[in-house]
Amino acid sequence: MSIISSTDHSSTASTTTTLSQRLTAAVCASILGACLVYFAGFSHIEAVHNAAHDTRHSSAFPCH
Repeated sequence: MSIISSTDHSSTASTTTTLSQRLTAAVCASILGACLVYFAGFSHIEAVHNAAHDTRHSSAFPCH
């Protein structure tokens, strides 16, 4: 009886990002977040209003 030993060599891909790429991603995420908050906060669509109603009031965000 022989035991075959094998080693698993997994390669990890590492990516480097520059400061400008990270700043661009942060700015884009901030703009998207602000748009979502604005949309949910001032939407006249009843389903959106009801879905976010309690959260808005608990964080003192006006909706009426």
